[in-house]
This record gives sequence, structure tokens and C-alpha cells, in this order.
Amino acid sequence: MIAKPKVAIAWLGSCGGCDEAVVDLNEALLQVTDAADVIFWPIALDYKYHHIEALRDGEIALSIVNGHVRNSEQEEVAKLIRKKSQLVLAFGACACFGGTPGLANLRTKEDILNWVYRDAPTVINPKGCYPQTRSQVNGKELTLPEFYERVYALNQVIDVDYYLPGCPPPPDLIASALKAVLEDKLPPRGSTLAPQKALCDTCKRNATKPARIAIKDIKRIHEVDANPDVCFLEQGILCLGPAIRGGCGEACININIPCRGCFGPVEGVEDSGAKFLSALAAILDVEDDGEMRELIERIDDPAGYLYRFSLPVSILGSKRIQES
Repeated sequence: MIAKPKVAIAWLGSCGGCDEAVVDLNEALLQVTDAADVIFWPIALDYKYHHIEALRDGEIALSIVNGHVRNSEQEEVAKLIRKKSQLVLAFGACACFGGTPGLANLRTKEDILNWVYRDAPTVINPKGCYPQTRSQVNGKELTLPEFYERVYALNQVIDVDYYLPGCPPPPDLIASALKAVLEDKLPPRGSTLAPQKALCDTCKRNATKPARIAIKDIKRIHEVDANPDVCFLEQGILCLGPAIRGGCGEACININIPCRGCFGPVEGVEDSGAKFLSALAAILDVEDDGEMRELIERIDDPAGYLYRFSLPVSILGSKRIQES
């Protein structure tokens, strides 16, 4: 009998939604397990790290890794998976770009620990206890992973072969990616296994976009009753569709929520936030710098709008790394 290729699915710093997205393959998941041997999937199977350590280097054909890296255990697992795998797929926005937890990079590690263990209104911590990597309890040593200064995307810690973005990735792209691996029909390494067009190109509202958008006021989605058939930008609602890769199936757009960027930049763009900011400046309809400033100040949370999923890999994130 010919041995089936081995597949591992690892969960680092993430919410679990990416693992649920794999489960959402439904009966297609049975086809995957027919063609491959899933030898590691902590959310579904009782396998431990030592099972991975016992494998030969490169014995795993494909490792699907979701989640960012924020502590020493996550880094250790990522490097172990890399060593034992022929191919590593960064799966989901957190692995590809750092994800929403990456916004924590705007604060220091000290700020975060102080808020969680001392300053938050609901905290009751009279002894002032903080987590320690090593501590003694009843004569025994207890250990915790080291909490790092910042959030890292997967490719900032290990080499990554392919990327599949999304929060989480949609089932059709997951199935296509797995099929490409199993049939050895993959594009060049480093590719993103998703369409190369911008979200605007497939958005059903694109037909309502005028030849030139002129924004006179910036509105937040909860402040207005947005027209579900009209381009968000035409309504003065920030939508990152022009700078973000398509392929998500317009899940947010279809429920009348503007794009916030979970699929990352379009092909050839390094920083989707900076790209969108440049585009936005060109469509603001203002007469002078004063009006410009007033309009820009309507964006209450620029980092949250522009880098909700991608701060760790952005130009801004790189600058903070250099400063630290």
C-alpha cells in the first residue's frame, strides 16, 4: 500500500475560527482524509507535540498553520512544524498578516500587562500578581510561555511557502488550495492562493460607482442607514475594497458592512492601508487644508480602519520594529 501524504493543522495565536472553517468543508473534508493522513490537528485529534518531534524532517507533506505568534510556545511550535514539513501554508489573516491581535502592537507589553492585571475596572488583584515564566508552588516549578513584546505574522518567524488569507478563509478557497497540494498543481512558492483582483472588481455595488467619487463627509457604518445597493465610498462610508484582494465572497458586503481588509493587499501592493489612504486623499472633495483636516478627523480610529488585520506586516509595523 502506498503511504498517503501527511498533513498537519496547527493552531497558534488565534480565535479558533480558522479551524472551524476547515470543519466547514463538510463532506469535502472526507475527500481530504481519503487522500491524505491528518497526523496532527489539536482541535479535533488527540495528538501532542512529541508526535511531531518524532517525525523525520520534511516528513509532513503540508502543514496548515493558523494564528499569529505572540509567545515563546507559539514560536517553538511554528519552528518545529517548519522543520518537519515540506510545505507550510499560512492560513487566515492572523498567520498571513498578524490579524486583529496585531493592533496590540500599538501598545507596549508593559501597557498590556498593567491593564489586564492591574488597571482594568473589573480587575481584583490585591497581591499585584503578574504572570511569570517560572514560579515555585508547593516546592514545584511551574512554567508559562514568555509573552513577547509584539505580535508577529507567521512569515516573520519562519519561512512560509503559500498564503491563504481571510478571517477565516472561505471553504471554496480552502478546498481549492488542498486540491492543488494533493494534485501537485501549485503556483510558484510565495504565492497567495486567492484571486489577484481587488475586491471592488467583484463587488456587486461596483456598477453604482460613478466615474469619479467625491466624498464631502465621512460617516461610520453605525451612524447611517446605508443603502445596500450603492457603493459604500459613494455614500461616504470607508470601505477598503479598492486596496484589498478579492476572494472572500463579499461576505461582509452582502450583509451591508464595508470591507475592513481581512484578505490583505492586492497583488503587487506592500501595504494596503497606505494604498487606501493614498486613494482616499484623491477622492476627498475639499476646498482647503482646513476642510481636509476636519474631514480626516472624522476617522475616529485610523489604525483600526486601515490596519485592522495587517498592522504587524505594514510599513507602520516595520517602523515600530526598528524603533524597538
